[in-house]
Amino acid sequence: MEVFQSLADGFAVAFTLQNLGLALIGCFLGTIIGALPGLGPSNGVAILIPLAFTLGLGPTPAMILLTSVYYGAMYGGRISSILLNIPGDEPALMTTLDGYPMAKNGRAGEALTLSGIASFVGAFFATWGLVFLAPLLVKVALLFGPAEYFALFTLAFATLGGIASRNQAKAVFAAALGLGIAMIGVDGQTGVPRFTFGEVHLYDGIDFLVAIVGLFALSEVFVFLEQAATRNRGEKHQDNHPKIGRILPEWSVILSCTPSMLRSTVLGFLAGVLPGAGASLGSFISYSVEKRLVDKEGTFGTGDPRGVAAPEAGNNAAAGGALVPMLALGVPGSGTTAVLLAVLLSLNITPGPLLFQNNPDVVWGLIAALFIANFVLLALNIPMVGMFVRILMVPTRFLMPVVAMVSFVGIYGISGSSFDLLVMVVFGVLGWVLRKFDVPLVPIILGILLGAAMEKNLRRAITISNGDWTTLVHSGLSITLWAIAIIGFVLPILVGPALRRRMSVRRSEEDVTFD
Repeated sequence: MEVFQSLADGFAVAFTLQNLGLALIGCFLGTIIGALPGLGPSNGVAILIPLAFTLGLGPTPAMILLTSVYYGAMYGGRISSILLNIPGDEPALMTTLDGYPMAKNGRAGEALTLSGIASFVGAFFATWGLVFLAPLLVKVALLFGPAEYFALFTLAFATLGGIASRNQAKAVFAAALGLGIAMIGVDGQTGVPRFTFGEVHLYDGIDFLVAIVGLFALSEVFVFLEQAATRNRGEKHQDNHPKIGRILPEWSVILSCTPSMLRSTVLGFLAGVLPGAGASLGSFISYSVEKRLVDKEGTFGTGDPRGVAAPEAGNNAAAGGALVPMLALGVPGSGTTAVLLAVLLSLNITPGPLLFQNNPDVVWGLIAALFIANFVLLALNIPMVGMFVRILMVPTRFLMPVVAMVSFVGIYGISGSSFDLLVMVVFGVLGWVLRKFDVPLVPIILGILLGAAMEKNLRRAITISNGDWTTLVHSGLSITLWAIAIIGFVLPILVGPALRRRMSVRRSEEDVTFD
């Protein structure tokens, strides 16, 4: 009953004109961002962070706006997957396998509507999972001491690459780079400047919001400029969209897909809760399990509606599941939740066990807003499908200047420092270079976010034990966390290549079918 009372209080917070308006705007912008190939939820949230701070939003309204963008981008990723056979983001890759064939068969409207319904089912029930599971995790987290928190942070770094990671060594390099950047500034314990090179502006360290906007948003602009210089002018391929056709599928089709949606919701939510697994694994597992269970006639990959519903329910459920460890433990479950974690920290709110006690209005208002956002997205994504399709036709050369403008104006509005603008440009160039070498950016952000807390807990644990390093593996809880961290780091090395081969085989089979 206490959970339901807290949720009712959250709806009282969310049901204000400002918060409802922000949820609507966030859902709309998120859907557009998700539909544009290559941007994805992480970049979308990073681009809009400066806007949230420039508007002077408080913690609850800012998080409602950005989480609505997050959910909206997860919804929107399916649009370009179905119409163009180009995933809006990585989790939407599996949707192309049956979504694009449906579009080629003249059923694009049905595929878009069905995927929207599946996204709603996955996200809606995942939000209920967040309501019940997060408070339970909080009770466990209250048992954590400094040694356990250090092990937990290590687990976050070890598993962030995920099972689908292409190269664990690059993920380790990125995490180490992020931890190194976190060391810049004055040491809080000794007062000694570290890695400042005499620059007074670096005494306070690197602002993680500046790093995030540079690494994600500005690097996207640099990538576009590089591509624009090497490709032929124009984007004529976008004029060949399949016809939308009928919007609403028959009820028999929706009912036949319902079991697939429900099973995929459970699988996706579990994948989202696991740090590092994320929506990509959720959508892949959901599609694979459904193919094994129900594809008796070999129709998956040829335009089977269940092949659209399963991965969409799975990846949206994983998006909700990833919020569980972020809110309850302060450890992000995905790249986008790492960005949201940075926003909370910048608002002087520390995610973790005490968040539910110290800031119940923020956490329960946020959860209530997620329920509202789901219904808003369902209402937007069915009748307004045609409008989102036309937005896909807007050339990228018109969108990227807006991204650059929002980044510069937003960061300057937050700090009022021209030095921060230079730092943002440096991170933008760094992000562009790292993306060329296929080095993941999220571990860098996680290192910058958690580096100081990780160092503080390590020092505290060693101080309490009078310099005894075995205190890090003294309790059963810390040993369990270390074991999970080791398994989470080794498993992608052993299983990852086979998993990626299966994903590429599925995609190539689909391509052969329609060539």
